[in-house]
Amino acid sequence: MTTRRDFIKKTALITAGAAVSINSVNASSYRRILGANDRVRVGIIGFSDRFRSSLAPSFAEHSKEMNFEFMGVSDIWNRRRDEAEKFIKGKGWSASEFVKARNNEELLARKDVDAVIISTADFQHALHCVEAVKSGRDVYVEKPFAESLADGKLALKTVEASKQIVQVGSQRRSAPNYHAANDFIKSGKFGDISMVEMTWNVNQPGRWRRAELVSQIRKEDTDWDRFLLNRPKTEWNPRHYLEFRLFYPYSSGLPGQWMSHQIDTVHWFSGLEAPRSVVANGGVYVWKDGRVNADTFSATFDYGPFDNPDKGFQVIYSARMHQAAGDVKEYYYSNGGMINLDTNKITSEGGLKEKDAAAMGMKANLLPDQSLKTGEKISTDANTGSDPMTSLHMRNWMECVRSRKQPNAPARAGFNHSVANIMSTQALHTGKKVTWDPKKSDIVLS
Repeated sequence: MTTRRDFIKKTALITAGAAVSINSVNASSYRRILGANDRVRVGIIGFSDRFRSSLAPSFAEHSKEMNFEFMGVSDIWNRRRDEAEKFIKGKGWSASEFVKARNNEELLARKDVDAVIISTADFQHALHCVEAVKSGRDVYVEKPFAESLADGKLALKTVEASKQIVQVGSQRRSAPNYHAANDFIKSGKFGDISMVEMTWNVNQPGRWRRAELVSQIRKEDTDWDRFLLNRPKTEWNPRHYLEFRLFYPYSSGLPGQWMSHQIDTVHWFSGLEAPRSVVANGGVYVWKDGRVNADTFSATFDYGPFDNPDKGFQVIYSARMHQAAGDVKEYYYSNGGMINLDTNKITSEGGLKEKDAAAMGMKANLLPDQSLKTGEKISTDANTGSDPMTSLHMRNWMECVRSRKQPNAPARAGFNHSVANIMSTQALHTGKKVTWDPKKSDIVLS
């Protein structure tokens, strides 16, 4: 019988970067200084479902006003390259010539690409970001930022040593209601955070499955070795290629895909960069289809200053893919009430009432009811069908490419959510309490 600990050992990762020629293009090879009227030419790294459904429409919503355009795609599957060309040119979102590069080296060696959008497999994000930044390109990279600590450290170091603009796809950081919640907490009016509860529940047997494509893809039409990057070399597996979110170590599944969004707000609102510790549990309880990653997952985090164990709060996160009750929720609690980021309301619910306070010689603590500022969707004549948060987040990146200011979700934010994701995944697989050592910037199994 294979234990979770055995599983971790068997899937131990090679040194980050060993299997990808990250140094093949260095930052000095290309760096065009953009003028105010210059068109920004953007390459697509990975023509994914996420890119097609949300990133591309969000980009297109602002591309005319911001003077951006798609110039080509890098994808190791020939089918995806052809689909990208047909989709982008069919929408009129590119220049007349649309480049179809077989890999990132081909794309980044060109002189007609200023920035890239990365939407490849979860475990590839960090290393693909390193490639692009080293080549002197600005980057919008999907979350999770990294699925291993070594990859995350390498990507963070590379980005912070560069002058490139890197936006991680944590789009809550560009949403007005989340900014309003952050401002309210930082003002001190909310009081100290004492508890956070988060859920993300769906009932979707086909979520992250690609059965039809699995039956159609051929090894000879793609580059399996390049796909694996620095993961263990294994035989061709079309499910791992197309349904990577279901299989560790290509993805952590629920933590990397969904928790990364919500745990990022904890770091943002609290000003803390990592949890002090986490325990986790879960498994494949319903969808017995060969997947490895859990269809049910829960984690309990301890957050607070590392130099003051007497101060802090708990975060409880849970997600399931087979029962949708509870939907997607984010609740922040203080002694005086709660912030509900589902209803965008601040209320006194659960706060300290007068009767209970008086019994202990204390005063009541009840927040006044109020609404968070939600803002309005930015709309243009493009009518692309993009979702509001991603649209705002993409626009923020585009503006920062122009202004050279730091975007709303810089690489450091991505690294921090990755630390929490990786810690919870380690806790799940080993059954141990996992702690963070801030001095060594490392994970410790208790």
